[in-house]
Amino acid sequence: MPKIPNINQMMGMAQNMAKRMEEEMDALAVEGNAGGGMVTVSMDGHKRLTSLRIAPEVVDPKDIEMLQDLILAAVNDARSQVDEKLKGSLGGLPGGFPFGGI
Repeated sequence: MPKIPNINQMMGMAQNMAKRMEEEMDALAVEGNAGGGMVTVSMDGHKRLTSLRIAPEVVDPKDIEMLQDLILAAVNDARSQVDEKLKGSLGGLPGGFPFGGI
């Protein structure tokens, strides 16, 4: 039977994991794109957009809807990448706890 840590140990582990997760989110940077790179966004681990690049040839005043769709697709691509990268870190909370979750 595995030994269950006391509440102070659990709190310490949770604080350490939260700190590590925060550091990883701060350091994470991903790029999402759409339209074969015609629209590219950069996003940090907190899912904040840090940059947006739009190729001039995709800007058509008569087809704003296409540009809007490309921007949405690029942002969603970046968000999915952040989720995937963070999902793998720390074993995915709360399963990352060494004593099987809380």
